[in-house]
Amino acid sequence: MGFSQNISLSTLSYARENRPWEVFTDQAKTLIEQATTLYKTENDFELDIPNPALAFDSSTIDLCLNLFQWATFRKTKATIKLHTLLNLRGNIPVFIHITEAKVQDCNALDEIPFE
Repeated sequence: MGFSQNISLSTLSYARENRPWEVFTDQAKTLIEQATTLYKTENDFELDIPNPALAFDSSTIDLCLNLFQWATFRKTKATIKLHTLLNLRGNIPVFIHITEAKVQDCNALDEIPFE
């Protein structure tokens, strides 16, 4: 990436804390658009359909309760759920929603923006 020396962890932490989160959202959207264009004609799942094929699933991620007190799942456990909508042409995530682990997938479906 052109760095001549190691970057200290405190420098990265400061940069992350002082940049608005929208910067990362915009960058992710740009990368997703580029990947979608590249894999538009990809057909790994052998279905002859012209429209995108999407899959929705979630993953539960355990966290340290001492560091992430806002993510309380049980008295001794912190957990979040990562709900992901995946474009099967190229396996590209087109939507990601992070919630408390108690939120069921059917409730997270309401957050998906329609194209």
